[in-house]
Amino acid sequence: MLIATYVFLWCNHTEKLLYFSENFDAKLFLSRIHCNTSAADLEAGALALKTDYKSRTEQRKQLVKDNFDCFVSCKTTIDDIESKLRRIEDDPEGSGTSHLFNIIQGVSSQANRALKPLFERQAQAEKIRTVQGMLQRFRTLFNLPSTIRGSISKGEYDLAVREYKKAKSIALPSHIQVGILKRVLEEVEKVMNEFKSMLFMSMEDPNIDITNLENTVRLLLDLEPESDPVWHYLNIQNQRIRGLLEQCTLDHEARMENLRNELHEKALSDARWKQIQEELSESSDINNSYPAVQSHSVDLTGEEVDGLRGRYIRRLTAVIIHHIPAFWKVALSVFSGKFAKSSQVPTDSNSNSSANKVEEKAGDVKYSSHSLDEVSAMICSTISLYGVKVTNIFHDLEESNVLRSYMSDAIEDISKACAALEMKEAAPPVAVAALRTLQPEIIRIYVLRLCSWMRASVEEVSKDVSWVIVSILERNKSPYAISYLPLTFRSAVSSAMDQINLMLRSLRSEATKSEDTFIQLQEIQESVRLAFLNCFLDFAGNLERIGIELGQHSSHREGSHFPNGYTLEVEENAPSDLGGGVTDPHQQLLIVLSNIGYCKDELSYELYDKYRHIWQHSRGKDEGNSDVQDLVICFSGLEEKVLEQYTFAKATLIRSAATSYLLNSGIQWGAAPAVKGVRDAAVELLHTLVAVHAEVFAGAKPLLDKTLGILVEGLIDTFISIFHENESTDLRSLDTNGFCQLMLELEYFETVLNPYFTSDARDSLKSLQGLLLEKATESVIEAVDNPGHNRRATRGSEDALADDKQGTTVSPDELISLAQQHSSEFLQSELERTRINTACFAESIPLDSVPEPAKSAYSPYKNSMDSPSRSSSRGTYNTGSSNFSRHRY
Repeated sequence: MLIATYVFLWCNHTEKLLYFSENFDAKLFLSRIHCNTSAADLEAGALALKTDYKSRTEQRKQLVKDNFDCFVSCKTTIDDIESKLRRIEDDPEGSGTSHLFNIIQGVSSQANRALKPLFERQAQAEKIRTVQGMLQRFRTLFNLPSTIRGSISKGEYDLAVREYKKAKSIALPSHIQVGILKRVLEEVEKVMNEFKSMLFMSMEDPNIDITNLENTVRLLLDLEPESDPVWHYLNIQNQRIRGLLEQCTLDHEARMENLRNELHEKALSDARWKQIQEELSESSDINNSYPAVQSHSVDLTGEEVDGLRGRYIRRLTAVIIHHIPAFWKVALSVFSGKFAKSSQVPTDSNSNSSANKVEEKAGDVKYSSHSLDEVSAMICSTISLYGVKVTNIFHDLEESNVLRSYMSDAIEDISKACAALEMKEAAPPVAVAALRTLQPEIIRIYVLRLCSWMRASVEEVSKDVSWVIVSILERNKSPYAISYLPLTFRSAVSSAMDQINLMLRSLRSEATKSEDTFIQLQEIQESVRLAFLNCFLDFAGNLERIGIELGQHSSHREGSHFPNGYTLEVEENAPSDLGGGVTDPHQQLLIVLSNIGYCKDELSYELYDKYRHIWQHSRGKDEGNSDVQDLVICFSGLEEKVLEQYTFAKATLIRSAATSYLLNSGIQWGAAPAVKGVRDAAVELLHTLVAVHAEVFAGAKPLLDKTLGILVEGLIDTFISIFHENESTDLRSLDTNGFCQLMLELEYFETVLNPYFTSDARDSLKSLQGLLLEKATESVIEAVDNPGHNRRATRGSEDALADDKQGTTVSPDELISLAQQHSSEFLQSELERTRINTACFAESIPLDSVPEPAKSAYSPYKNSMDSPSRSSSRGTYNTGSSNFSRHRY
């Protein structure tokens, strides 16, 4: 019955569309048949109809004109027939049509009663045949939903789309479209909507093949979807890449949490075991329950944590490298019109003309309403997210592991990402620029961390003071007997600077491409230069601190040495080294001096020349030289301070030895015995300087002349000081023998220590000799005025008589002459006798081979000296054996 209703509606609708039908509806005809006809075509058709109508009207008029007589004859005949029929109809008794009509109606009623069921069945059969024909005619339309489903299930997507397009292009009568076709098309639309949803979902597959993607997009474009399929795919891919970055973050946080839990459990286990061991040691009675252990937070530090952070950066970089280029290539293909070009299949596969048209129009196809700049913005946003994550985790990398591979590997990963995105059609230029901006920023952070670590390492190594002197090979034949401290300092600085050089090498090539990168490189180079110089300054400060501490410690040990400089006893708190290191504070001060001199003369030049290329191109040559000069000046000033402490400490020993020489040698200068040579006390005093000479020669040879010059000058000043301090007591009287003895020994000191006599020392010596001459003259005058006061019980009468005679006739000039006579008589032989004790002072360093500061010590010897006690015999003495027998007092 429903089918019959559909058939009736369809027939009624069809009659209105048939222009020869009485029920023809012009408006419906135009709306259904000519719904897609343009207005121009309609106007042209209307004009053609009007023209045809006029032509037909003219033809009818011509037909009437040509056959007018026939028309008149026919009209007369028809009128006659009509008049006769009317007369017959009006005659009730005649054989008119009414009677015939009544008879025929009677027959018809009887026939209807007999044949009515047959007629009804015949009508039904006709209707069924009509519907069957209509169904047979439109069977493809009614089977369309199932056909499309079958094609989709078989994967024949092109066939399904083609059937769908055919269905939409069918123009059927209006009553069928309203009824059957509407429902069929609704079912078709439902199937195709499901198909479109399936296609959209297939684009979310991260492993979708590019060919499948192109086919999917092409099919969606053919189906005229409500949303842009290409932009949908691009958004999905962008969100997927960002999701992968976020997943890396979540995985990293999970790994960190697992590590934290493991460390926490380990800490609890260790604490529990330690507590059990403590209780076992306290008592053998142990409870069965575990002891309570306090829970404490665990700090995530160490190489294992940095290893996780390094892997996190590597995973983030892998996401960028593997997904951004593919994403950008698809975008370029879409917006260049090449996307899905090879997958476009014409409707008629046998038509070469259709294929050629598709090929020609493929380049003009616009697959998306969006622009390529929007895709670039999406990628830049993703790169920015990557940069934020990398920068944050890079800041978390520990400075203690700065020399390990974690930070450098991270920078290398970023470099790989830059190289991957710089390839052809791998990423938009703005994204590459953003990533290139990230690389120097990370390098800057790393370099600053290296600089900070370098300064911290210098501070740390300076705390580990070792007094073991390195071998001559380890110090590369340096004349400075250094400890391991400068070598450790050099190792720390070199480790950091080598890594910095490696990082900046990769950045220099990029600086040539970008002005911003070049400016940033210059800033980094300046920071490295300042950090490098500050490391030297920090190290100098630490050496100064060590020197001050040693000086303070040495001041507490005054009086604990013999006059010759040997230690009387070792204090309990004195610094020591189990590895055979130096324990004497004076020698430790000398090691500090050697370290300073090594840094000043060798290490500062070596390291600066090695790494000056890092910042040299941004600074002039003169500025580079000024840096080294500043370091040399700094270490020179420090050298002066520590040398002052060292010489002060040695001057204390020398003063003690000088005091023993002048006051505690068992001789009365007012009643001195006859001069018989240089006394043992003078040799013992010289041994103090011999010990210093040996110590400095072995430890800091370049400072030998300067140190000995200072000490020799201090020795003469000490003599003067002791003379003034004891002028009224032990040195209130100086007889002729005592004067000659002292002048001989001063001449002996001057001859032996000649290479280290400065001009000031010679002036002081002249002053001392003048004081002795003045004191001797006064003593002689007093002896003449009071002859009984100078009588000596230990001398024979002949000696006393000779002395008395000599004392009455001696004048200042005679005293000088007498002193020169004794010097000529005894000096050469005494020099030969004590040549072993004084041989070290005969080895003077040639002026051409000593540092500039040391040359000043030799300048006074270039000119002759006018010492009143200097004799012609003072020169290079014979080192041969002597048979002179020394009488010891």
